[in-house]
Amino acid sequence: MSIMTTSTRRTGDHFEPSDADPQVQRRLRGYLEQIDYTAFASNKAVLGATVGRAEGERFQRLAVAAATARAKWVSEAAAMVDAGASLSEAQVARLAHLRSTYDELVSVYEATRRMVERGYVAYKPSQA
Repeated sequence: MSIMTTSTRRTGDHFEPSDADPQVQRRLRGYLEQIDYTAFASNKAVLGATVGRAEGERFQRLAVAAATARAKWVSEAAAMVDAGASLSEAQVARLAHLRSTYDELVSVYEATRRMVERGYVAYKPSQA
């Protein structure tokens, strides 16, 4: 099974026991649940202490920053091609920097959302 997230494809790599003995399979699944819980508890402790809580206002600011970065990347690319048929190395480097900025902001937004979704950090909605 593979999962498509943004432009990255991740393949499910969870171990599936091939032993036919149900008791062995249950014991192994119990161990794997303990391992998964350890990762969850570690993420919750570290991210909770470092990030604190995710607030609606922070998501808003991240969304605006990502949208602004995308708009800047696309508008500069359009202006460059409108000005001439081929791009210089400096122009390509500038576009790569702008795209990288956009990609990083989107990744931060998605990572913060995942932290809330998985229960690593508390979420405080925006005040309406």
